Amino acid sequence: MTNRQIKSLTCIAVVMAAGLGVLAPSASAAGRRVLPGDSIQEAVNFARPGDTITVMPGTYYENVLITKSVTLRGFGSRTVIKPPVAATTPVTPVAPGATGAPGTTPAAPSAPGASGAPVAPGAAAATGRALTCSQADTGICVMGTAERPVVDVNIRSLTVSGFKRNGIWASYTDRLSVQRVIAEKNGTWGIAQERSTRGLFRDNTARDNAESGLFIANTVDREGGATDTLGAVVRRNTLTGNRIGVTVRRVRNLSVYGNTVTGNCGGIFVVGDEGEPGAGDLTIRGNRIHENNKFCKGNSRLPDIQGVGIVLTGAEETIVRSNSIRGNVGASPLSGGILLFKSFVGATNTDNVIQDNVVRDNKPADLANQGTGTGNRFLNNRCGTSVPAGMC
Repeated sequence: MTNRQIKSLTCIAVVMAAGLGVLAPSASAAGRRVLPGDSIQEAVNFARPGDTITVMPGTYYENVLITKSVTLRGFGSRTVIKPPVAATTPVTPVAPGATGAPGTTPAAPSAPGASGAPVAPGAAAATGRALTCSQADTGICVMGTAERPVVDVNIRSLTVSGFKRNGIWASYTDRLSVQRVIAEKNGTWGIAQERSTRGLFRDNTARDNAESGLFIANTVDREGGATDTLGAVVRRNTLTGNRIGVTVRRVRNLSVYGNTVTGNCGGIFVVGDEGEPGAGDLTIRGNRIHENNKFCKGNSRLPDIQGVGIVLTGAEETIVRSNSIRGNVGASPLSGGILLFKSFVGATNTDNVIQDNVVRDNKPADLANQGTGTGNRFLNNRCGTSVPAGMC
């Protein structure tokens, strides 16, 4: 090979290398890694929207606040977030590109957005409520605002355990995805969301939480009409040992399917109550709801709960189809397989369809239609007993 040919090949190689360099991922796209002893919160603060934060196996004693689009990913039962051992100073979200790096502590501002303390886009208005959530003994808070919901947050494959309130709490979100999370032994809800749209809750385990394992609501701090969730999905979760497996309260356009709900006081509650638009337009399909016979004492709004499969109260246009509901036994007014029950404020169930379910060995009845609602239909269910008689 001549010297001229060698020089030509060298030039071609340089050009090809430069071209490949254009396609190489930037350092910021590689994501961030958190090790035991590091702060998850600091990694979230300094992440750019779209970043992935990988939390390595270990136990992390902290609360985490998310106000921007990131993915928080762990290693399932090997990555555990628990309450801080001692009270911690609230953190302020840091804008992407701010000086500093994970492992350093940004100076706390006198107010959100104060000089010298940049905050994440859209976080200023949310900071007060977000910090309140974080300070209220919740594991992971995902917080947007009515004007600017936080979009495309992903929480995957980690455990939140032992918080005085909630494992995961989200407010004003769009397309929140919570998958393969274990939420256990929390003082209120395992995984909860309000004022939000297009959420996906899939393949999670919520167990031994004081209230609902999974809780989806319009809002928790005031009355109001049902929120259109724009197609939120609760799918293939395992709910056990909670007060209620899944509670869907004052929302519309949501599906609950393929879940395993067992060993709770109650299985699935659809709660309408007052407000316009009404709660409903839901699908509850293909769930296995067996032996939810734990006893939970009643409160000012509900009687004792034990042996409850599915309860609809104040709901409309909801389809309950192709579920397996067996062995739910209790002496509560709510006990039984599938129950249509008038709401606390007297709202009735209307135009609901209960069809093609296997409802067996539930007591006092497999099917029960209480109250004065109209348009409710019970079709082709395989069951043994009903109130009134004749629906099996």
